Amino acid sequence: MKILVFGRTGQVATELQLRADVTALGRAEADLGNPAACAAAIIAYQPDVVINAAAYTAVDLAQEQAALAQTVNGDAPGAMARACASLDIPFLHISTDYVFDGSGTAPWRVNDPVAPLGVYGSTKAAGEDAVRAAGGRYAIMRTSWVFSAHGANFVKTMLRLSETRDALNVVNDQIGGPTPAGAIADALLAMAQAMVAGHKGGTYHYAGSPAVSWEDFAREIFATAQRAVTVTGITTAQYPTPAKRPLNSRLDCSVLGTDFNISPPDWKTDLANIVSDLIR
Repeated sequence: MKILVFGRTGQVATELQLRADVTALGRAEADLGNPAACAAAIIAYQPDVVINAAAYTAVDLAQEQAALAQTVNGDAPGAMARACASLDIPFLHISTDYVFDGSGTAPWRVNDPVAPLGVYGSTKAAGEDAVRAAGGRYAIMRTSWVFSAHGANFVKTMLRLSETRDALNVVNDQIGGPTPAGAIADALLAMAQAMVAGHKGGTYHYAGSPAVSWEDFAREIFATAQRAVTVTGITTAQYPTPAKRPLNSRLDCSVLGTDFNISPPDWKTDLANIVSDLIR
């Protein structure tokens, strides 16, 4: 199975390369700021399946760079999906919990209406719409709170801060499912294989279990790393950011289980392995 991956150094792209024989395109080979070039790369490579693991993920900076975020998160996935449709091959695309407004406490279902709070979420929602409109076979995977031993993420930030700080304030009213990048990669590869074999795909949610606050996630990180850091919970209002964050990022992952027999990962197990790798 010839797998073409957009993204090379990101968390999920890195895990995909560790797990399978894939061709991963970085910015030099396929700049998502040039959607036509991304489509051309697909046509030139003639893969069996395409996975888009690249995105504009600077949530706060997106408020200032809305046009670029729209090109990368909205226009490029649409161009990729249309190229895949023309070749009659599946297109798998990673999206985000930020397409929702974070209201309520119930886990978001795949068919719930989207209502992004900021530019990042709205451009990711636009990308989803473009993928669906392309007319081919697709799988959109919305996920949340991605972490790994690679790239920039909350786990690495907490461990870095713990080297010089013995007390931290961490937001306690945003609730979501921390999701290991390796588990996302495993799920995408299983979905890709099924879709090459004829599975129709759709829109899915995939997030770690159980859901926790950032405060509780931080406590678990420090406990796992055996770092003596006092964590004090604060509200989102006490930690203002340029872009609003959804308070409720819980995702209902049942459809992925029904369609692909893929269950949410236990993030605590993966956290232990990742922290061990990072400390070593």
